[in-house]
Amino acid sequence: MKIDLKKTYYIGPAVVAFSLALGIFVGGKLHFDDSPEKLFTTNSKKDKLNRLIDYIDYEYVDEVDTDSIVDVTVNNILDKLDPHSVYIPKDEMQRVSENMKGDFVGIGISFYIFRDTITITRTIKDGPSQRRGLRPGDKILIADNDTLFGRDLSNEEIVERLKGQEGTDVALTVYRKSEERTFRVRLQRDRVPIRSIDAYYMLRPDMGYIRMNRFAESTYEEFRKSLKELKSRGAEKLVLDLRDNPGGYLNIAELIADEFLPKGKLILFTRNKKGQVEKTFATSRGAFENYPVYVLINERSASASEIIAGALQDNDIGTIVGRRSFGKGLVQREMDLGDGSAVRLTVSRYYTPTGRSIQRDYKNGSEDYYHNYLARRRSGELESMDSIHVADSLKFTTPKGKVVYGGGGIIPDVFVPIGSNEEEAMTVLDTREYFSSFAFEHLEEDRTRYSEFSTPEVFLKEFTTDDILFDKLMEFMSRYNNFGLNLREYEDQLKLYIKAAIAEQLFSPDLKAEILAPADPMLQKVLSLDNPTLQNSGSDL
Repeated sequence: MKIDLKKTYYIGPAVVAFSLALGIFVGGKLHFDDSPEKLFTTNSKKDKLNRLIDYIDYEYVDEVDTDSIVDVTVNNILDKLDPHSVYIPKDEMQRVSENMKGDFVGIGISFYIFRDTITITRTIKDGPSQRRGLRPGDKILIADNDTLFGRDLSNEEIVERLKGQEGTDVALTVYRKSEERTFRVRLQRDRVPIRSIDAYYMLRPDMGYIRMNRFAESTYEEFRKSLKELKSRGAEKLVLDLRDNPGGYLNIAELIADEFLPKGKLILFTRNKKGQVEKTFATSRGAFENYPVYVLINERSASASEIIAGALQDNDIGTIVGRRSFGKGLVQREMDLGDGSAVRLTVSRYYTPTGRSIQRDYKNGSEDYYHNYLARRRSGELESMDSIHVADSLKFTTPKGKVVYGGGGIIPDVFVPIGSNEEEAMTVLDTREYFSSFAFEHLEEDRTRYSEFSTPEVFLKEFTTDDILFDKLMEFMSRYNNFGLNLREYEDQLKLYIKAAIAEQLFSPDLKAEILAPADPMLQKVLSLDNPTLQNSGSDL
């Protein structure tokens, strides 16, 4: 299926918690009826800004970088509008575009800087490096004539040296520790995918699992391939994990929602400044219609994630599990500013099929809006659904009579409280790659010891984190000594994270996710809901 992205709109970035900046973008199908001449006619307000910049440029006593003044001015103007209208400077456009396009030009590796040397942790499937036989553990010493080892290079500087134009060559000098040899290999740079699907696997013989991290150009095709593969393995039910997913293109969210909804069902509608309404309906092409689906959301699920959750919930399809979502109901359109920079300006609001707007209030400014996570935590709503307070005026009813609410995000059908501070600390340690770093250093000692685990299935079944490896983790973590908790009290959980981190580097993120599933309260809640025997016995896994 061809995806038309010529009329693309976005929902802007949002910082949800712990200074985490969420790039929240949503695409759509909106347009302005006014001509450029009408939109951009000269007036006194524009003349005033132009004259001020000219006076500073030509008359001010000191030399001033007027470009930086313009950037500050644009940001200040947008900050007065809403938290999601954002300015993208020209030096950031390539990075932002690559992220939302879903690929970049490179050599296809994930790497880790270990003792001043670039070490490959994983080659990307079918990428240039994998095609030329590079392996995890290989160390890149030289790129063309540029020595890369023994220097204090940042990740960004290394990426800059290894990236280039599509089709161009780069000659690498590589050291392979397992064979104690150095060799040269020439790679041709190519387009390398940025995965939107973090992981997919069979959670149970009849239930598939897909975790999605954003909604980029490539996401729909990735999703379709993952879903097709899971169905071929016997999936008749699906868990779609949208936790921590900040969003992306609106039309990609519409396409994915269409996979679950019967023809003719309303997915969403938008309303612009002029009151014009545009509705999007499901088609007959859905590959998972009439199958049970569980959608996982949390306080960091935003925009496009909320569109899918809202569309299914309002059409009485599936079950939404988790905690109240972020609350992002504005649509942006990217507009070129003529110098390589752009602005993503809010041009519309979107509404779920019952007519709900789930946009949170932002009248107290961006800082208050972005730090809403802390307010939610203090209010108790992350621990108890009863602590979520919504006005009766925001009450809506689905076709089957289920009561749903607008304002401030999607409230799930089944609530799962956030874990204890200690449990959340484990997740933070994983997110900040402590376990990944430990696994890398452990594998660097001798990767051949894992040669007996020839397949993911063998590793999953036969590998066990022993006490010796756990003690090595404790020694590794003692270097930092700033966690504020006794890690040894969480031995069983940490052993699971060690196994998962090693599995990811030896095999794939899919295997890591599968290993961690037993420690995931939300996934265990889904399994409980889907098993009447467990549910009726009162078990709450």
